[in-house]
Amino acid sequence: MNSTAGAATSRADKARANRRRMREAALTLFIKRGYAVTSIQAIADEAGMAVQTVYFTFGSKRALLSEILDVAVAGDEELVPTLERAEVLAAIDDPDQEKQLREQTRIAREIYERVAPVLQVVANAASADPEIAELWETNNSQRATVMERLITALAGKGPLRDGLDTAMAIDIALALQSPEMYQYLTKRRGWSPSRWQQWTADALITQLLPNR
Repeated sequence: MNSTAGAATSRADKARANRRRMREAALTLFIKRGYAVTSIQAIADEAGMAVQTVYFTFGSKRALLSEILDVAVAGDEELVPTLERAEVLAAIDDPDQEKQLREQTRIAREIYERVAPVLQVVANAASADPEIAELWETNNSQRATVMERLITALAGKGPLRDGLDTAMAIDIALALQSPEMYQYLTKRRGWSPSRWQQWTADALITQLLPNR
């Protein structure tokens, strides 16, 4: 690697690290103080950055929160859409209906362990901020799209429970795997994420598939 390429790589690594530091600082303050009362200046101070750097990097507080949410859902900075992730594609392609449901629930648990605090920030801010309400609705719409793909694949592998069509199966799966259900059981009722995963997978199998 020549010196010019090395310098460019070093600058890119530093930019990514700074971007990550600003996201982490913002999330810390959003959780501690709330989204509405957290200023860009406060985020800059928490991150140890100039306020102009935060504005230059993200443009707005809403864009910053949106990126925090996207990275938490993805689990990395690649931001590959959920339906293009290898583990999701593997679950879709698995010919065994029960295995698909257990795998998609495992994936959901891993995502919720990362994203639950961020979703709580978004949900709390949505009632008073139209832009954040739009972000919340976009997240719900994306989740519905993913679930529609998963359950359509499930229905293509074998019969669903008697009297259940694909549309109702999607609704049931969305309810059982909802972030609200995850938050209620893990935060309010003290369930571990693994217990939520086991119960949700069992409930999905019972509710969606024929008795075996």
